[in-house]
Amino acid sequence: MNAHLSGIFVPNIVPYDAQGRIHKDELRRIIRWLGDKGVTGFYPNGSMGEFIRLSYEERKQVVKIVSEEADGRPVLAGAAEPNVDLVLDMCAHCADLGCRAVSITGPYYYKLTQESIEAYFRELAAKSPIDIVIYNIPAFANEISIPVLKRLALDCPRIVGTKDTSRDMPRYLRVLHEIKSQRPDFSVLIGWEELLCDALFMGGDGGTLSSAGVVPEVIMKIYHAARKGDWESAKHGQFKLLDLFALMVNAPNFPEGFRAGYELRGFHPGKARFPLSDSEREQMTSIRSRIACVLAECGFSEAAHACVSKHPRPDAMRAEVEEIVRRVMASLQTPR
Repeated sequence: MNAHLSGIFVPNIVPYDAQGRIHKDELRRIIRWLGDKGVTGFYPNGSMGEFIRLSYEERKQVVKIVSEEADGRPVLAGAAEPNVDLVLDMCAHCADLGCRAVSITGPYYYKLTQESIEAYFRELAAKSPIDIVIYNIPAFANEISIPVLKRLALDCPRIVGTKDTSRDMPRYLRVLHEIKSQRPDFSVLIGWEELLCDALFMGGDGGTLSSAGVVPEVIMKIYHAARKGDWESAKHGQFKLLDLFALMVNAPNFPEGFRAGYELRGFHPGKARFPLSDSEREQMTSIRSRIACVLAECGFSEAAHACVSKHPRPDAMRAEVEEIVRRVMASLQTPR
């Protein structure tokens, strides 16, 4: 029986070389570094990995590289292909590589009924050689309703969990309450880092979080603190994460903000496969500097050189005012 899926699975970026090809050596370096930082496992071919901008063969190649460098850590690989045959082909590829499971979104582009979506996942569950995690991301794919998810979870042993990136905490709680209460081994993962602490507190199993590729130390600290019941430490880490995540996720041309974060941690992500406008490039210069400042404040000194603030930070201004007051008070106390 396969182990229950829990912990933090990192959706890594895919770095490119000067010719725009997958930079294999740099990808291997990223995965090894993340492993050294203690992440639970890996999540190749997610949104962060820009799977939609890679060819089918490149997606297979990414899973192969990540699996080879995982060093025994579980791999939850994205298999969100556009039709049943390709999904099953990717499932077989991931199974052959020893991946723990695949993550599959609802069908995308065409709007489908819930009946069609249920039939789709039932066919995959019946034919897949590897366990399936159903990925709910309604911003980019058909949403999977809770009644459909519940029937699939209770009827299909091959479907072992769900990842939710809806930002809908009440939905997440209903999944825990209505599905996990009846099938305790069903994994419920969060895909939005602003909700990580809340999800863990309510009994979630972990997450697949993009920020874990930039600050694995922070994400793992939150996760381990929550698992020990040290909620003060978990909340402290969660609040530290908010500013950094907001900068990266709201940067133009997702996932460019995260790619900037990787660069500031010492990696070479290369040029994105989708162009930025002139104004967006200017905007990214400012955002990169702000990301660097937040990283430096969190103790990641390698990013400090890129922190260029046009305005004094509140703590710097406060220190300057206090120094002025100290000098004035000293002068008033000096005999004249």
